Amino acid sequence: MLKIDNLKIQPGEGMKELTAEAARILKIREKEFTSVRVLRRSIDARDGVYMVYSVEVAVKDEPMVLKRCHSKKVSRIQRKPGYLLPAPMSAPAVPPVVVGAGPAGLFAALVLAKAGLCPILLERGRPVEQRKADVDHFWSSGELNLTSNVQFGEGGAGAFSDGKLSTGTKDPRHRFILEELVSCGAPQDIMIDAKPHIGTDYLHVTLQALRQKLMDLGADIRFESRLADFTAEHGQLTSITVDSPGGAYTLPCEQLILAPGHSARDTFALLREKGLPLEAKPFAVGVRIEQPQSICDAAQYKDYAGFPGLPASTYKLSCHLDSGRSAFSFCVCPGGMVVAAASEENRVVTNGMSEFARDQENINGALLVNVTPEDFGSDDPLAGVAFQRKLEEAAFTLGGGNYKAPAQRVEDFLARRPSQGPGTVKPSYRPGVTWADLHDCLPRFITDALEEALPILGRKLKGYDTPDAILTAVESRSSSPIRVPRDESYQCTIRGLYPCGEGAGYAGGILSAAADGMRAAEKLCGYYCSGDL
Repeated sequence: MLKIDNLKIQPGEGMKELTAEAARILKIREKEFTSVRVLRRSIDARDGVYMVYSVEVAVKDEPMVLKRCHSKKVSRIQRKPGYLLPAPMSAPAVPPVVVGAGPAGLFAALVLAKAGLCPILLERGRPVEQRKADVDHFWSSGELNLTSNVQFGEGGAGAFSDGKLSTGTKDPRHRFILEELVSCGAPQDIMIDAKPHIGTDYLHVTLQALRQKLMDLGADIRFESRLADFTAEHGQLTSITVDSPGGAYTLPCEQLILAPGHSARDTFALLREKGLPLEAKPFAVGVRIEQPQSICDAAQYKDYAGFPGLPASTYKLSCHLDSGRSAFSFCVCPGGMVVAAASEENRVVTNGMSEFARDQENINGALLVNVTPEDFGSDDPLAGVAFQRKLEEAAFTLGGGNYKAPAQRVEDFLARRPSQGPGTVKPSYRPGVTWADLHDCLPRFITDALEEALPILGRKLKGYDTPDAILTAVESRSSSPIRVPRDESYQCTIRGLYPCGEGAGYAGGILSAAADGMRAAEKLCGYYCSGDL
């Protein structure tokens, strides 16, 4: 088998043109192919706009073709070993427990279930179909459900997002994760796109199928079941207390994978109360910025903007500021909407979401400024949580209540005057926005950084700082404010407790969190295999 990289075709062209280009590079006729398969697809808009592919091909006389073509784009396929699941084993008398059904928890549970360990999966929120109804009600009415919301429930915070699956690392677990998602109904495109995404609509379907797969493998999934306490003897986990609709109960537990998500603030407090070492870690806060998708498309695709076959464009921006801080885009949602993402009463939190089609009028993304433990004003490991809450409370107050978010046009923000209403860009946030001056709810060092960054980023992406672009506050949950230290076995100071995923401070996004959960599960499987029971 041969691999051909950097095959370029025009937008709107398909397999016919791609096969013809592959034949041209190999200097063969198309009928000499026995197979052509797309491995990867991306867009190059640096000089014109091209669809760029890597393909795997089989030809009738491979040695002769290689000898004749003399192209650096062509190479023999080097097969790399795929992900190997832990060996099957017998389920223990006391089943392992996974806390949290976000990406880390779900894929940790999947590895354990495939190994025959019949895990118990506890999720404080509701199944995704019920959760969607609860979230839709919140967005339309402003009535927040503290159990079931954008942060809590099956799928974690990523279940209401763009569903991006990109990562900067190479790990055989990533392909396993993508394959499992596709088998559960995710779009096939995620297997080949350089910047894959699922979209909220497909995520909800995929999560239901993944749940069924876990149950078919012997997992015991319990919703509306929150970790309330745990006990340990001589440094070894022995049991946990679970709050459920039927009341609290105690569950024997010797091995627990803790994947709480970045908003499980009560869980963080429990860990501190139990004496576990915690570390405050840097994260970032800021606003959601929203512009017309057409502006971004024009900046990225130029004359090809609006061309059939081109997806909604996206961006990734950053800059270093004179203050020593950085400002950067995060969680960009092309053709999406800004959403209310609160999980606590009287606090406003924003996030971004888009469906697979990415066909809404606006593009939005977080515009964040880095913060460090030195900004929190305390040595308490949970000082970052207090810092987040203070911003969220200020945004709620400035928004006027009912979870309306304060919003401001970019032109007004830079002029430091309150906005009186929208211009050409209409806000997508529900339950609605209150026009205000965001300087009244954000710390001075954050607003100074945003003021400095907006023109810089506007020069990098034309139209990014367009006067009518909307800033909506506050984006405070970009990542976990704490880290739970763990050793090489992935256990913390309580043996049998494996912190993992984004909430524990070890990942940032769906794919990396899922992979970290898998690694924790592998470590746990290694414990059972060692015979040290």
